[in-house]
Amino acid sequence: MRGMADLTWREAAEHAAGAILAVPVGATEQHGPHLPLSTDTDIAVALCAGLAAARPEVLVAPTIPYGSSGEHAGFPGTLSIGQAALELLIVELCRSATDTFGRILVVSGHGGNLAPLRRAEELLRRESRDVRVYLPNYPGGLHAGRAETAMQLALRPDLVRAERAEKGDTRPLDELLPLLRVGGVRAVSPNGVLGDPAGAHAEEGHTLLARLTDDLTQKTRHWWPAHASKGLPS
Repeated sequence: MRGMADLTWREAAEHAAGAILAVPVGATEQHGPHLPLSTDTDIAVALCAGLAAARPEVLVAPTIPYGSSGEHAGFPGTLSIGQAALELLIVELCRSATDTFGRILVVSGHGGNLAPLRRAEELLRRESRDVRVYLPNYPGGLHAGRAETAMQLALRPDLVRAERAEKGDTRPLDELLPLLRVGGVRAVSPNGVLGDPAGAHAEEGHTLLARLTDDLTQKTRHWWPAHASKGLPS
């Protein structure tokens, strides 16, 4: 992965022309009794790294490991900065970043970040800054279920406590959302899981990460210079 923070300022200037700066945004929040607090952050970093490996135009910014995780309040270890702070952070960060880079891609690993990130994106684009937000979409449980467990088994298997994995509330989001808005995750799932991690395995995680990386690459392909996108379908 080509990390922006490893460059000197002169090297950053040399790389800036035509580059896309990918900013991984995660969260530090509970992921059930079996997954680490870093799960959303790890996924965001992996997607940015995969994109950078596929496209030489991409530089990866230092990771933002905090997000809007108020729905996970009451679970020890959750560190949330809230929606307003996250929105302001992204706005000011991207304003600064666009002094050097013409294109900024914000990749979020946490669904709860989406609303403030979209508001930041809207404001920045009104300022004529080329900023895009990407949130991966995948089946396999809403939170700490099979999909996230599989991806962590692929990324950081040493941090997965498989023997502690438990089924949580498996109702669909449209049924859970009113309850989550009132009482958070704790009100519907005492163990913090929304889904069922049973059956998750590393091969499944590698496959899902590859699919999400391909989706991210395809969704950003219109940014590439014509010579770089030659041969891609329109």
